[in-house]
This record gives sequence, C-alpha cells and structure tokens, in this order.
Amino acid sequence: MALQIMADKDIGFLVVLEKGAMVGVLSERDCARRVVLGKRLPDQTPVADIMVRDIVSVDLSHTFADCLRLMHQHRIRHLPVSDGGKVIAVISIRDLLSEAVAHHAKIIGELERERLTIFTSTA
Repeated sequence: MALQIMADKDIGFLVVLEKGAMVGVLSERDCARRVVLGKRLPDQTPVADIMVRDIVSVDLSHTFADCLRLMHQHRIRHLPVSDGGKVIAVISIRDLLSEAVAHHAKIIGELERERLTIFTSTA
C-alpha cells in the first residue's frame, strides 16, 4: 500500500502518522532493502515493520545550513518539517541543492553587475 501511494503521487518518501503524530518515515530505499531484499511479500508487510522510527526532523527555527548538516550527518535525503508538533512539509536534498544553485546564481549576477559598473565608471 505504501509503495502504491508513492507510485501514485510520484514521490519517494512518506511520513507515517498515528493520531496526527509523526511515528515513522518510509522511503523507497527502505522498501527495497527491507521488503525486496528481505524477501518479504509487499502486500503482506505492514508499514510499521519496515518504517524508520528514529526520525530526524526540523522545525521552522532551523536554517538552511542546519538542514544540510543534519541530512549529511545522518545520511538521509528527506527531512520532515514540523510546526507546533504538526508535520507541514518534507524537504529533500534536491530542494536544498536547487535553493543553493539559485542563491549562487543570484550572487554571481550581482557580482557581474558590480564589476560592470566599476569597469564602465573608470572608462
């Protein structure tokens, strides 16, 4: 069922909630390793048996650098974000990379404009 949800929504990560509280996370990689390599039947394996219970997550006070550091430290690709104990989003390493690229492109553009201004003002 979890793999079907991921396939239907074209995502690779689920947050598992119980009565609104985050109790685990499950990735396609978890499914591949714990179900396929464990020779379990996907339709007969409860999510509770294969999900990761030791959840690494952040709240809105965490910075971009905090998120990147946590993902690197724990070797994870997805990071649930909560606000007041409620999960509101999931950040992926791809999201962080995209943001870093956009930020650096902006800085490079500003430096190029500054250089052109200096170059044209001295000519």
